Amino acid sequence: MLPKRHHTVVGLDIGTTKICALVAEMSGDRVNIIGVGVHPSDGLRKGVVIDLDSTVNSIKRAVEEAERSSGVRITSVVTGIAGGHIKSFNTTASISLSTYEVTQRDVERVQEMARSVAVPMDREVIQTEVQEYWLDDQGGIKDPVGMSGKNLSVYLHVVTAAVASAQNLIKAANLAGLDVEDIVLQPLASGKAVLGEEETELGVALADFGGGTTDLAFYHNGTVRHTSVLPLGGDNLTYDLAAVLRVPKSEAERLKVTYGICHKSYLDSAKQIEISDLGGWSTKQLTQEKILQILEPRVTEIFTLLHEEIQQRGFKDRIHMGIVLTGGSSILPGMLEKAEEIFGLPVRVGYPRGILGSEAVSSPMYATAVGLVLHASHLGRKVRKFSRKQGNLFFRLLDTMKKWFK
Repeated sequence: MLPKRHHTVVGLDIGTTKICALVAEMSGDRVNIIGVGVHPSDGLRKGVVIDLDSTVNSIKRAVEEAERSSGVRITSVVTGIAGGHIKSFNTTASISLSTYEVTQRDVERVQEMARSVAVPMDREVIQTEVQEYWLDDQGGIKDPVGMSGKNLSVYLHVVTAAVASAQNLIKAANLAGLDVEDIVLQPLASGKAVLGEEETELGVALADFGGGTTDLAFYHNGTVRHTSVLPLGGDNLTYDLAAVLRVPKSEAERLKVTYGICHKSYLDSAKQIEISDLGGWSTKQLTQEKILQILEPRVTEIFTLLHEEIQQRGFKDRIHMGIVLTGGSSILPGMLEKAEEIFGLPVRVGYPRGILGSEAVSSPMYATAVGLVLHASHLGRKVRKFSRKQGNLFFRLLDTMKKWFK
């Protein structure tokens, strides 16, 4: 049996196309990747579990690989969540202060009040992010403890999920032998890995291209202001190639990864590409221009929908640091140029930062997994709230109610 090291954390990215387990060792403020496990994801569609047994098996394979490479026995993880069922909103709550100096208990109390916002019975709150505090008429406060005032308010970004979808994800991890310490919305995890402090302060939009979804997060004044999930992603590019060219999905994925482009500036008109038909009995030739004609409209559609979301929310004038693309499909040649054309803003590709160790996770496709490790490392510096297996996130509500009535 592998030893359980101290001060290790594990991020588990349960994606539509791949499962990635990262093991990190903490030393002070340093996070060092010591193990990586990746396995194709079978059992999810657009971020939602549709085959529990296949999902459990994929998780086990990724975790076993991470255990072998790290020499660490993995028993608990922080995992990500995405999917079209995710809904987010902003809320606020206020309390009167019994003394004129804000205490940590006051902060906890106003946060708990804001988190107790009513949601439909088929939904549950999976994550909250503090945006800012107000003391009387003074806003933009990051940490009010020790400050003076009569009334304390908090503004929160609240992420909710369909109960069944969240529970199935947790159940898959539990059946794979893992405790779930926390769940993080995937674009917020990716943001921890690829965004700089100045970007989130001055205004930036993150577009995280997963296999099943493309997730949007807008940051301003150092905190998240909006998140949303678009049910289109890298798999749609693969499916488009498979459908139009009438080739197996595996062949379409190979064509996308090897020859895929989505902007004419990358076109090699002379390039001839050999492909296998659906039966695998024969081959045929096509040009790279044909691949461009298939991929470019879908990429344009995704960016256009994201741009419309940003405009409708009134964020575009506050995106002073531009757009950051991350996720596996963000490195497709032409993505950056196409995004600049549609958004009319500076665009860069976001690579994971803030970690040491394996170069294997330096690609944007590992942004979510790295962000989960960074989130887990932050939890590691606190007392764990949830030592029990998270078979039901309603335990969190129970814990909150117990604290409320203390």
